[in-house]
Amino acid sequence: MQTLKRRLDSEDYYQVLWPLLLISLLLLLIGIGFRSPWPADEPRFVEVAREMVATGQWLFPTRGGEYYPDKPPVFMWAIALCYQLSGSLTLAFLLPNALCGLVTLWLVYDLGAKLWNVRIARNAVLLLLIVPQFLMQAKSAQIDAMVMCWITIGCYGLLRHFMLGPQWQWYFIGWAFMGLGIITKGVGFLPLLLLIPIGLYAIKDRARFTGRLTWLCLAGPVAMLAVIACWLVPMLLTVQAQGSPELLAYQNNILFKQTGERYVNAWHHIKPWYFFIVNVIPWMWFPISLLLIAYWRQWRDNIKTDPTIAILLIWVGLVILFFSLSPGKRNVYILPALPMLALASSAILTGLPAKWWVEKLLSGLLWSIGALVLVVGGLALIHHPALLKALADYTDDLTGIGYLLITLGVLWCGLLWWTRQQFALVKMGLVSALGWLLVSTWGYTLLDDVRTPKKLMAQTAAVIGKDAELGLIDFKEQFILFSPMSVTHFSYLAPLAEQERNAWQWMQEKQPRYLLVPSNIKLDCFNIQGGKTMGVAHRNEWVLLAASELTPQCEPPKRQYRYVTDHPGRWLTE
Repeated sequence: MQTLKRRLDSEDYYQVLWPLLLISLLLLLIGIGFRSPWPADEPRFVEVAREMVATGQWLFPTRGGEYYPDKPPVFMWAIALCYQLSGSLTLAFLLPNALCGLVTLWLVYDLGAKLWNVRIARNAVLLLLIVPQFLMQAKSAQIDAMVMCWITIGCYGLLRHFMLGPQWQWYFIGWAFMGLGIITKGVGFLPLLLLIPIGLYAIKDRARFTGRLTWLCLAGPVAMLAVIACWLVPMLLTVQAQGSPELLAYQNNILFKQTGERYVNAWHHIKPWYFFIVNVIPWMWFPISLLLIAYWRQWRDNIKTDPTIAILLIWVGLVILFFSLSPGKRNVYILPALPMLALASSAILTGLPAKWWVEKLLSGLLWSIGALVLVVGGLALIHHPALLKALADYTDDLTGIGYLLITLGVLWCGLLWWTRQQFALVKMGLVSALGWLLVSTWGYTLLDDVRTPKKLMAQTAAVIGKDAELGLIDFKEQFILFSPMSVTHFSYLAPLAEQERNAWQWMQEKQPRYLLVPSNIKLDCFNIQGGKTMGVAHRNEWVLLAASELTPQCEPPKRQYRYVTDHPGRWLTE
């Protein structure tokens, strides 16, 4: 421990970098292989990646054999590549974001060391590691951690050029990774907002930017467009060559509906304009949100005196404003701003004396969390009804959860006592690491069965037998991903009535065929009350319908939809 502390206290770039990378690798990689893809988004991206490898079709992502137009394919490519290299989806699906998280941490460290010093760089990385949103996303298979990485590289390139340059190679690298960000999730252009505060400061102090603001800057978009073209041109040429209605719909959806229309006229996740400020930043960006209040004078003074800090914070504010203006909001949208905020925060706070009330507040909060964990663990052991209901969607092993929480609570409080002389942020970092290590191993194994429909799909396969065929309507991607047998569905994107009518026709054509449906939907072509219960998954009871549940007549569908997958569940035994 003393050796680690001595290395982290060094002013040498590499003496500090290597232990930081080892700590980061431990936190990011622990838990890989311990769980399956979990809703909401992970099963979708993993199923798309699995189908890429299974079919060899990488240009047009498919979900259950149907084109998936919601996101460009880069993130799914990364999972598919890791799957192809490792041979295991369980190992592959979390690797891309873990690596992107590591790259992001290195970029923050390197930029901090070059803009200021190693101490500020170290603190920025450690601060980023204890902010909840960073590890929550870097340890998941949602798309946002990868987008954060590409956007951070874009910011890195522009800052290396404008604040430390001229360094034209980094300028063009930044633009190129903006292009990669755009074909990952559309918002990869966000580093361009840096040009607004940089331009304002260049007007005030043009000498500072000598050799950095030239006509060559106009060539930056060429690098971005070149990267976008690597995906866009083959996609457009293939669509034009084949001209199928499905491909044309895919093209129009991904280029228009999922970009400008989704931003201006979002159709889900509708939140008020203040959502990020009130509901996300206070706790997802904690403790930075607290430190902003506690040291507001220092923040104000540094914005006035240090152009680099001002540029970073103005950019963070512009990113939050950009997403706040759209009616559709999710807490992960503002994640790309977090690395630069951590860097600016470290530059402001490093070297400042700790405030007693901040120390008391943080320490009290940490002790309260430890006590709460112990209490909840005790309630879990006695199977308290309220806790049983609250955790029904996450686990059916309350005893195991109880032992986990009591172990975590005891170690948490013990660690707080052992480090009681340390600064509160140090204690927060240590207990956060402890929490992640336990939850990412023991916790994952306890939660995995309930967070996936494995048992339900295995039960369904056993009931219908190996010679039968299974259909799905009104389902989520995990039911395909975890099915041990082939599955037929009738368009994920089609209205429920169209899915039902297509399913009725499909079951009429051949026997034995069965349909798996949630019990809470209303069907006109099936007698759902006569179905056989298969179990509960993801808050719904699922019912198996056989030919005996078909109504005599059913209105024909307006269009025939039918997609058949292979046996995706085989990967679970690889």
